[in-house]
Amino acid sequence: MGSHKRPFYRIVAAVSRFQKDGRFLEILGYYDPKQNPSTYKVDREKVKEWLYKGAQMSETVESLLRKEGIVQEVNIAKNQKKNDSNSDKIEKNVVKSDKEIKVEGES
Repeated sequence: MGSHKRPFYRIVAAVSRFQKDGRFLEILGYYDPKQNPSTYKVDREKVKEWLYKGAQMSETVESLLRKEGIVQEVNIAKNQKKNDSNSDKIEKNVVKSDKEIKVEGES
């Protein structure tokens, strides 16, 4: 977007097999580096949704989202999900081992 010496960028969700400036799936926000200070606006919920689905960010977009705190929120949520699934596995293993101990102790 923009024109000669007046850059203006859209933040979009795109499929990697399409051209850099080609087709995209959804507009998530914009970034205007020429204003002083540079301005950007992002739809937090849409960005989080795409990141949970596994979308990869460019370096520039990642730096903008870090300033907003979105990247940290998504990382915390993903780590909690991993920890919950790991604790469930550990609990299942403990229950299995308790059952095995009881069976061995009774016979």
